[in-house]
Amino acid sequence: MFRLALNMLFGDRAKLAMLLCGLAFSALLMAQQTSVFFGIMSWTYTPVVNIRAHVWVSDPMVEQANDAKPMRDTELGRVRSVDGVAWAAPLHTSFLQARMVDGNFKLITLVGIDADTFAGAPAELSQGRIEDLRLPNTVIVDEWGAQLMGKTVKGADGKMHTVALKPGDVFEINDIEARIVGICKVRRAFTGGPFVYSTYDRAKTYTLGARRTLSFMLVEPNAGVTPSELCERIERDTGLKAWTSDTVIWDWSDRSLARNTFWWFWKNTGIPFSFGTAVALGLFVGIAVSGQTFYSFVLENLKYFAAIKAMGASMRVLAGMLVIQAVTAGLIGFGLGAGMAQAIGRVMIEKGMPPFVMFPQILFATLMLTMGISIVSAIIGIIKVSRVDAATVFRG
Repeated sequence: MFRLALNMLFGDRAKLAMLLCGLAFSALLMAQQTSVFFGIMSWTYTPVVNIRAHVWVSDPMVEQANDAKPMRDTELGRVRSVDGVAWAAPLHTSFLQARMVDGNFKLITLVGIDADTFAGAPAELSQGRIEDLRLPNTVIVDEWGAQLMGKTVKGADGKMHTVALKPGDVFEINDIEARIVGICKVRRAFTGGPFVYSTYDRAKTYTLGARRTLSFMLVEPNAGVTPSELCERIERDTGLKAWTSDTVIWDWSDRSLARNTFWWFWKNTGIPFSFGTAVALGLFVGIAVSGQTFYSFVLENLKYFAAIKAMGASMRVLAGMLVIQAVTAGLIGFGLGAGMAQAIGRVMIEKGMPPFVMFPQILFATLMLTMGISIVSAIIGIIKVSRVDAATVFRG
């Protein structure tokens, strides 16, 4: 019977194609939009990924990694005196306007790191050396920033082209020279602006001597002391807020800075609602199109189901046939939709568009939802077949 059910499904190619289109489009929309959503949300905790440290210390009122509330430099000494602290380094982060050679202004994220330990420095430099930051008025720019802040020149074809910045190029931050000595590879930020690294002391100069410039402190625990234990000690002894830097967003520890940042954007922005609407639309479109198509398929084959029923097949067998047809179509539709979503994601990554992060959980959830659409379609067909009179097959 099940083989007969598949022959009936694949025998009507027009209906099968329409059914697969509905399921594939639904799976594509759900998988692609969810992957883009998590990609964009991964930008929210970019500082925690780019700036590596086991423990971050901040002002008690800070709620997430992009919410830097400057502290006094004297707080650094208090943290260093806590039992279990191997070392603590200052970190400055701020948004500033940089003036390019051609007079244009670009919004940048200035990151000031400790000149002695280079704690918080980018892990990978494609050009230059991190030690060159100790030279006067020097900075390191990320690859995205080098492109974004590049110089516009006239090419041999007579058209204007943007040439990426390179070591040796100069721009200004608050009318103070910033000479590039390196290009680094880091993840882009949610704000869209490039990262510009300098030393902590030079960052004070670029911010025109602001009274408070200490945004965070990066802390390393002694051997035998876990980050969570050290966080408790720092909060108890200093009254400051201490976080672990776990970048696993599903970590439910309240001390995870990445996790808190992710959920802060989840609760306080319209991003989840916007993408959730698109996913829900894909689900409803899938149910509507697939349900209607499958119902039409059942109507056209109703005489065959009636004949099978007249030959003594139970409703359980007929229901199994319909479920097999719907699930088979759902699996094929899911494969097509997920494959197209992955292909679109690769293009987005190559073009430097919003990030695309397809977790295995996304594929599993999409599969379950697609199967749910298929089961709903099958139920619609089962209801219709259950009401058909087997005697209709003998009435011509």
